[in-house]
Amino acid sequence: MRYSSLSEFLNKGSQGIKGPVAIILCDDEVEIDTTVRHHIDLGFKKIICVASEEIAIPSTVLDKVDVIVFDMSREAALENVMNPLIGALKTQWLYYCYNAEYLFFPFCEHRNVLELMLFNLEERREALLAYVVDLYAEDLNRHPNAVSLDTAMLDKTGYYGLARPDPANHNHPKERQLDFYGGLRWRFEEHIPASRRRIDRIPLFLAKEGLKIRKDHTLSDEEMNTYACPWHNNITAAIASFRTAKALKRNPGSTYDIHTFKWHNSVRFTWHSQQLLDLGLMEPGQWF
Repeated sequence: MRYSSLSEFLNKGSQGIKGPVAIILCDDEVEIDTTVRHHIDLGFKKIICVASEEIAIPSTVLDKVDVIVFDMSREAALENVMNPLIGALKTQWLYYCYNAEYLFFPFCEHRNVLELMLFNLEERREALLAYVVDLYAEDLNRHPNAVSLDTAMLDKTGYYGLARPDPANHNHPKERQLDFYGGLRWRFEEHIPASRRRIDRIPLFLAKEGLKIRKDHTLSDEEMNTYACPWHNNITAAIASFRTAKALKRNPGSTYDIHTFKWHNSVRFTWHSQQLLDLGLMEPGQWF
């Protein structure tokens, strides 16, 4: 179903939806097909693509998604599209990502996202922390937009976390919250605004009354931004993402300075959760 605006979807298309719901925010037309198919395979019951009028959703997946026409290049697009959807889809588990981004969680090859949600609820958790792990093509001459699923690379090291200061409490560290960095945003930080260098995101959460998403990808409920509950560590996930690589090669201010993203700590991405577990880019918590 195609909706000409967010308002039309809220008025006509949001009633009766049963989750989990995946919302794919489309910056461009790159790998929309594979992004949709990946998340269908994970077990999402409803897929919503948000894209401008000029972006064509591939015919191969058009019958599998709802499409909301919305210009994702607008200022504050994330909040302006997600917060109304959170309000309309209360009590449902929502997940969001951009095109050419792929969710992985521990054992996702044989466990689906519904099982993941139920486990989170058993842990008394209403949100899931994920790290956005940058992917990039091995050869930028062959793949000038930096996207290649067959030759995707990632950094095997160079990730770290810093205490997250709380402005409301004299900048003391927030409890069980960290700012995480690494990947291309760290290696090419001179091309990335400081406010966009973090790689942590809360992409999967239970929508509820009054909940808001903020421009830094955190949620208005501070407990939902934590990496663990008070009594033990919790499961975390990873989003394998070409988005930063695409932006660095699309931006005239950086594209001519970057001839390759490869370095001595690059490894081929195997498209399997075990690799991300082995690299410490997500953890199973108590889920075995």
